[in-house]
Amino acid sequence: MIQDTGIGMTEDELSRLGTAFYSLKERGTGMGLMVCYQIVERMKGHIKVSSKKGEGTTFEIMVPLLIEGSE
Repeated sequence: MIQDTGIGMTEDELSRLGTAFYSLKERGTGMGLMVCYQIVERMKGHIKVSSKKGEGTTFEIMVPLLIEGSE
């Protein structure tokens, strides 16, 4: 879990996270978070994001635990 107390995001901004070329940064490309989503997806996990404008954002990154010998 990664949490901040920054400016937060609106529902519209949240819905566009992880898409190519979408960034809230002045000089951002939007590719970094897209790659993160793809990596977690390939690991059969998911990313949950919650945010409130003016209060901050929380990213929860969940991936399944691999227990040796359980395959």
